[in-house]
Formats: sequence, C-alpha cells, structure tokens
Amino acid sequence: MKRIVILGGGTGGTLAANRLRRDYGDGAEITVVDRDDQHVYQPGLLFVPFGMADAEDLVRSRPRQLAAGIGYHRSEVERVDIDADRVHLADGTVLGYDALVIATGARLLPEETEGLTGPGWRGRVDTFYDLDGAVGLASALAAFDGGRLVVNVVDLPVKCPVAPLEFCFLADWFFTERGIRDRVELTYVTPLDAAFTKPVAARTLAGILEAKGIELVTEFNTGEVDGDGGRLVSFDGREIGFDQAVVVPLHGGASYVDRSPGLGDELGFVRADEHTLRSKVKENIFVLGDAASVPTSKAGSVTHFEGEVLTRNVGQFLDGRPLDASFDGHTNCFIESGFGKALLIDFNYDTEPLPGHYPADTGLPLLKESRLNHLGKLMFSWLYWHSLLPGRDLPGVSSAMPRAGKRFPEPAGR
Repeated sequence: MKRIVILGGGTGGTLAANRLRRDYGDGAEITVVDRDDQHVYQPGLLFVPFGMADAEDLVRSRPRQLAAGIGYHRSEVERVDIDADRVHLADGTVLGYDALVIATGARLLPEETEGLTGPGWRGRVDTFYDLDGAVGLASALAAFDGGRLVVNVVDLPVKCPVAPLEFCFLADWFFTERGIRDRVELTYVTPLDAAFTKPVAARTLAGILEAKGIELVTEFNTGEVDGDGGRLVSFDGREIGFDQAVVVPLHGGASYVDRSPGLGDELGFVRADEHTLRSKVKENIFVLGDAASVPTSKAGSVTHFEGEVLTRNVGQFLDGRPLDASFDGHTNCFIESGFGKALLIDFNYDTEPLPGHYPADTGLPLLKESRLNHLGKLMFSWLYWHSLLPGRDLPGVSSAMPRAGKRFPEPAGR
C-alpha cells in the first residue's frame, strides 16, 4: 500500500487529501498533519473588521473536513528528512512516505519588521491577516472617529495580494455609512511601483482608489513601524504618519522548512516546477498552495486549480508514469470595491488580467465593478466548504485559464 503524507490541513492539504482518497480509495494510506484543529476560512477575515462576518463562523474542525479513511495527526512538524523519506514530528512520531505533499501555507512574520510588534501592536497597529487581528480591528474601526488610516503592505509575496486594496475600498464604504468619511484620510502604502503587479489591472485599481479619494503611495519599503509615534518609516528615510495602521506583515514559509536542510528557499518556501508542482528537491515531494515558490499569486483559487494537477501527478508518480505539466498559473480573484459591488480578475503565467467575461462570453464581468461579482464573492464561502475542500470539480471551471470571453489586445502592427 502506498503511503501519502500531507503536511498542512488548510485549503491545499484538505482538498488534496480528499481528491487523493477519491482517486485511490483503500489503495493508499493517506495521513494529514497539522498543529491544531482550527481550519479558518481566510477570505472571510477581510469582512470581520467591517461587521460583515462573525469570527466564529469562519472556523471549523480540520479533521471534519476530511473524507472517511483519511488519517489526521495533530502535531507540529519538526523537520523533513529528504534523504530518508521521513517526516519527524514534534511529538516524537516519525512518518515514512512514498509521496509527500507540502501544503503548510505561509506564516506571518511581524517580528521581522522593526517596531511592528512593539508599542501599539494589536491596538493602534494591527493586521486583518489573522483571526485575532481581524477581531481587534473590528473594535478599533468601530471606535475610530477620524484621522488618518493607513493600509501598508510591508513586502511581497503575501497571501491574497488584492486583499489590502479591498480593505481600503471597504473602509471607504464603512466610514461613508457611518457618516464620517469626510473626517477620515485613507492611504494605501505599497512597495510596488503601482497599485497592483499587473499593468492593466493596476490602472483600473488606481482609478478606483483615486475616485474614492484614497491616497496611493508606491515604492515605499517599510523598515520600521513606530506605534508610539504613529509613523511608518521606509528604508530610504521617508515617513508616513497614521492614527490607525493596518499592516500586512512580511510572509515566510513554515518554520520546519528552515529546519529541513535543502527543502526551502531563503524565505522558507519550497521550490517547485511551475507546471507539474513537483518539488525541485526530490522527485517524490510535491508542493501546493502558498507553500510553493512558483511565480503566481498566493491565493485560494490558485490552490484549487493547482490541486487538480498536483493530485493527478502524485498518482502519476506513484504509478511510474510521466507527469502532467499542464498547470498554467491560473488565478482568479474577486475584489470587493464597497457599496455592494466587486470586480473579478482572471489571469495566468502568460496573460495578465483583461476585460471581458468569465468563464465565457456570457459569464461574470472582468475588471469591472458589478453587483453580480459581489454576490459571487459572498457565494464563494458556501462553495469553499461544500465543493472546494471536498475536492469536487466546479462545473464550467477548470484548472486551465479560459481564453473565451476575454478581450485580448490587438497584435502590434495591425
């Protein structure tokens, strides 16, 4: 019997385990490892500070999301012995494997930025990228009666790169609803040279920021957060004052990666082939979701699309067959823009977000605010728990980015 060990019981690990169980049945022993029993629906964290979601509704049991027959082991991972094909756990357990799937996501590293976890942390300075921070910001925003609110991305890569922009848009709506928008100065601070990484989408998003009166500060590389003084300080000495700071901290891979010689890169992410998702470390190790060092966004949709290819390739590898190199970097994201509207972007390694419709000519509008996109984002929560995590395919939605419905630019010279 083949032994498949999956590190991480979040989005990637859960959907991979369920897909592999369906494919292999009793022909494989599948074990999922995670440090706790708290599966958090991370897209919902954005809504908590604005009273649009309750924190307790975002958390469910990890093992209860796994199909019958999948083992669950609760422990921290100590290290992976690549040469011996073994995972050493903090409780002393050693798990051997024929195939290893790394799906331990990204962790927040606020301590890596000078001053960020100092005076003001979890008060005047906070993040919505974890449950405690999202809950704390709900109280902070409810009590905020005017001043400068700054949303700051410290560095890339981060989970869900559009979420900080969404926070700005929702803050504009939130303070408008409270009748104090004219007393609130909103500022978005990014290390990028534009509002987003892709030019067409960046122009659209910058236009929305401008229309909502949200200041955009680019190429700001945060070196220090002064909670007492209410200042962000960049490495080149520039300063931005704030009354409330919402900070997206530096991200890195899981800590055990650093304790596993040869496994990860300098940030603790695991290098993988961008099309097969097999690691570049050893042929029986595969990487899924935010844990992977591949040139695409760290977003839930990417994990879902990767999962189709990765689980197929785990089976191909165990059966001694060639791998499927079909993952194209497909990403799509709903972007809440406030007032009951949202945008949708859809892209891959080679194609940036373009206008049009998804997944075909009669689908959801792309790069355009609409009520339909907002409803799509809200509906995704149900799909997450009932379709994505169980590893089911979504009708009409495949891992490959659809070209139908998109308005591609005319070739140069035509």
